Amino acid sequence: MKGILNNKTPYFFIAPTLILLAMFSLLPIVIALVISFTDMDLAGLADVSNISFVGMQNYLDVLTDPLFLQAITNTIYYVIIGVPSVIALSLAIALLINFGKSKVFTTFRVIYYLPSVTNVVAVAVVWTYLYNPSLGLFNYLLNLVHLPDVQWLQHPIIAKISLIILALWRAIGLNMLIFIAAIKGIPRSYYEAAQIDGASNWQQMRTITLPLLRYAIFFVSITTMIGWIQFFEEPLIMTKGGPLNGTMSVALFIYNNGFQYSKFGYAAAGSFILFISIIIITLIQFKFQNKETDV
Repeated sequence: MKGILNNKTPYFFIAPTLILLAMFSLLPIVIALVISFTDMDLAGLADVSNISFVGMQNYLDVLTDPLFLQAITNTIYYVIIGVPSVIALSLAIALLINFGKSKVFTTFRVIYYLPSVTNVVAVAVVWTYLYNPSLGLFNYLLNLVHLPDVQWLQHPIIAKISLIILALWRAIGLNMLIFIAAIKGIPRSYYEAAQIDGASNWQQMRTITLPLLRYAIFFVSITTMIGWIQFFEEPLIMTKGGPLNGTMSVALFIYNNGFQYSKFGYAAAGSFILFISIIIITLIQFKFQNKETDV
């Protein structure tokens, strides 16, 4: 009897976590999946009898919706520019701060990390004023060097770039800390042996630091990719998806249909398309990582 209880003891410890995970993560996913096959709206929310089963119609409608297709194009634009930029800049800053000799680099670590913990709404509001075409700081600085004003949030392409700059500024800090932690985990003996062999700082970075950071780079690339695919707060607060839907992301499209137009079934279908896309992209990244590891 005592042996049976001992075998079950670990399950008692993990049971609360599993219950919370099932209630607040797995169950909502299942409910959303069911809703995606219905025409649920406010009327259906008030009375279940108003809900009808529509099968795959929501998915077909979403995939043929011009606005959803434009949102996919915008999101791909965000991912292609944002993900490599975040990885490259955060890694470069981490290397500079870690190998910098002056104590001032410790201050830079705090400065770069602060945007990551600042409330995104407050940051977006401040940057909206910075991007103001007539009173904003950025255009004022351009005018000082006799350059024309830029319509930061009024032109579809420039607006996307403006949002990427803001999101990039916010994302660097957290990824920088991840890279710094990974660099600190590299044994100093590797660098000492390389220095004895006459390797320069650049050669040490190329042959020791970067290869041993591949798992950290892989982790950051996955989390950053998922974050940019779900790009939401910045376009919601700063542009509402405009101008001309030029900054509409897939996540914002789902939000608008679900909470602005109360088309819950339609929004749920869009969310599962996004969910499946994230899973596929993540699996592809794991596949490439496994191939590199095997080599």
